[in-house]
Amino acid sequence: MNEETQLLEITPVMPSQNIERDIDWYAKYVGFELLSKDSMYACLRRDHLYIHLQWHADTDDDPLLGGSVIKIFVKNIKSLFKEFVERSTVSSDKLRLNTPWGTHEFGFYDLNGNAIFIVEDA
Repeated sequence: MNEETQLLEITPVMPSQNIERDIDWYAKYVGFELLSKDSMYACLRRDHLYIHLQWHADTDDDPLLGGSVIKIFVKNIKSLFKEFVERSTVSSDKLRLNTPWGTHEFGFYDLNGNAIFIVEDA
């Protein structure tokens, strides 16, 4: 029997220079809780979303790189935006409504320069 593949989730692995620091940052500013960790890797969750953090030395042999981008698609973006303003994750002028590409969205950077965008189809 031929069964169609079903996509279940996406779990980005974000580079980190400091796992402990970044666990605290994601909890305070993004609302993710720690599921598990060791000295070089951490698993975080908020609702049905997961982010993994992986430590890199930021050397030629183990570059941090940075510049990763993730987009988290949501429904009812305004309540989440309000929460992130209250957490001081973003300022109150960062919500872009009715973009030319048909979204409402806002974004921010983590402590390693990774961009995180919260997006709702308009």
